[in-house]
Amino acid sequence: MTIKEIQEEIVDEFSMFDDWMQRYEYIIDLGKNLPLIKEEFKTDENIIKGCQSKVWLQGEQHDDKIVFTADSDAILTKGIIAILIRTFSNKTASEILEADMNFIDEIGLKEHLSPTRANGLVSMIKQIKMYALAFQAKN
Repeated sequence: MTIKEIQEEIVDEFSMFDDWMQRYEYIIDLGKNLPLIKEEFKTDENIIKGCQSKVWLQGEQHDDKIVFTADSDAILTKGIIAILIRTFSNKTASEILEADMNFIDEIGLKEHLSPTRANGLVSMIKQIKMYALAFQAKN
């Protein structure tokens, strides 16, 4: 699936819920199913700066694709990073860098997060794009 197709699938999933409490529960469930980052990658350099809670993000290149793993000490944040990993993992650097981020607004995520969590979301996206830039520069 392309990034756009994954984003459309996520927007469809979120549209099934009537209110934001159901959406929060869904985000939390997504976090519970997040493939965990290896303990060796839970280091200070893998912590995303600008997040209220601790979020570790690791990206590795496999062939021309970037594979992300992550974890967080906060259950909601874990769900948010799970959405981003589902969207961007196993994609090329150029696909990640060219991706439109409108789906975040379409599901209403940013407007329903506290300002500090919304800043954290922006920081997570920036970090994913920084990995893509770094891998693109290496190739």
